[in-house]
Amino acid sequence: MPRISGTSTGRNAELGLLLFAMVIVALFGATVEAHQLDTLTSTFWVPPVLLGILFVGLHFVVRFTAVHADPVLIPAVALINGLGVAFLRRMDIEQAIARKLPIPGIFSGTGGKQLMWTLLALILAAGLLLIIRDHKVVSRYAYTLGLVGIVLVMLPAILPASISEINGARLWIRIGSFSIQPGEFAKLALVSFFAYYLVRKREVLSLASRRFLGIDFPRGRDLGPVVTVWLLSLLVLVFEKDLGTALLYFGLFVVTLYVATERASWLIIGLLMFFGGVYVAYLLGESVGGPFLNFYDRASVWLDPFAKEFYEREFGGSFQLVQGLLGLGTGGMFGSGPGAGSPWLVPEVRTDFIFAGLGEEIGLFGLSALLVCYLLLVERGLRAALGVRDSFGKLVAGGLAFTLGLQVFVILGGITGLIPLTGQTTPFLSAGGSSLMANWLLVAMLLRISDAGRKPVTGGPAAQPAGPKKPPAQLHGAMTEVIKP
Repeated sequence: MPRISGTSTGRNAELGLLLFAMVIVALFGATVEAHQLDTLTSTFWVPPVLLGILFVGLHFVVRFTAVHADPVLIPAVALINGLGVAFLRRMDIEQAIARKLPIPGIFSGTGGKQLMWTLLALILAAGLLLIIRDHKVVSRYAYTLGLVGIVLVMLPAILPASISEINGARLWIRIGSFSIQPGEFAKLALVSFFAYYLVRKREVLSLASRRFLGIDFPRGRDLGPVVTVWLLSLLVLVFEKDLGTALLYFGLFVVTLYVATERASWLIIGLLMFFGGVYVAYLLGESVGGPFLNFYDRASVWLDPFAKEFYEREFGGSFQLVQGLLGLGTGGMFGSGPGAGSPWLVPEVRTDFIFAGLGEEIGLFGLSALLVCYLLLVERGLRAALGVRDSFGKLVAGGLAFTLGLQVFVILGGITGLIPLTGQTTPFLSAGGSSLMANWLLVAMLLRISDAGRKPVTGGPAAQPAGPKKPPAQLHGAMTEVIKP
């Protein structure tokens, strides 16, 4: 008898989780208005209902295009995205009260813009699911995507600072009132390119030359790709003045390489190369200055944020970091409650420091729950990587999941003083269209890959026709791994 697995697609559970997530968002918005206005307006329920309609629309797209996709991904992202919109609207209400202006409308202010960006991001995610019915199709354009990714990464560095620089980091392209962060989309293109390249080259990169302390290290001639990506990441660090972006791209490649080859030596080499390069950049910033000076300043502020010379500096100082730390400390275990804190005291609380603003109002327990949602996304992405049957899909899903996890680590590490501050935005939470659209595309790709991995297996050994054994399947000339039922 043929064995059929995964008969329950989980779509009804996904719908139920989505509705529960929107109830939490509605309660957050109601508590904000109760604290700030001492009453509930007649429209407090509109943003969560609109968001619910948008997310349920994507849910129905998944029902018809990726019926076996993981049912936890969309609800987890919807909760984070919804809380982000609600918190940004909370800041709009606070600003209106301080300026003695009328309460902003649903589509006004930063919260209204984020609501519109969410609509556009979900349209893009649905479009990806409708157009790409098989994730392996992406491998046909791997080299093109790699070139596009590199161009997107380096473009802000070669443009004038007046167009690309915000708060010391050159990560943007600004034309009038329109701005975009191309690096957010670059990570999607680079993941696909890295996955395709490593599927083709992993046998070579898995070869070992010598064994040291029980670890097999690769041959020196195979270090070329790692050195190339390492140099590119250092160029990003120096010319775009952002440690987080450099760490994100280099870490992505090294971890994908480790997954492809299963050699821990690549992780060791990657860590030594990256932190060695960062330390040299710090020393050059201290002695030479020039393009290294910005990173030296950020590292100095990180080492002693409470120093008077840094705290009182108007630009590039530690005021933002210290205010964020004080906000997190003020929140304590349970926070002051949504709408009852003072997050406006933290600069850039709508973007880089939204975690600090939320932490003051929902406390350590609330932030921990939020981080569990991110952890759940990463875990489900890795589960999709384990479940899919081809090597390209495994590396793409694993790379995307790691990218999301590393980005959250870089942001949270900067806010809490674990690493120097970066210009990264919190996925799905911070204000900004580039990050929101790119990360919803990331989720759509994970949905497509998890659908391929969770589809029922309808054949078995008894169902295999007699005859000569077929050669292993190939992905554009590269061998693939097939998980037997």
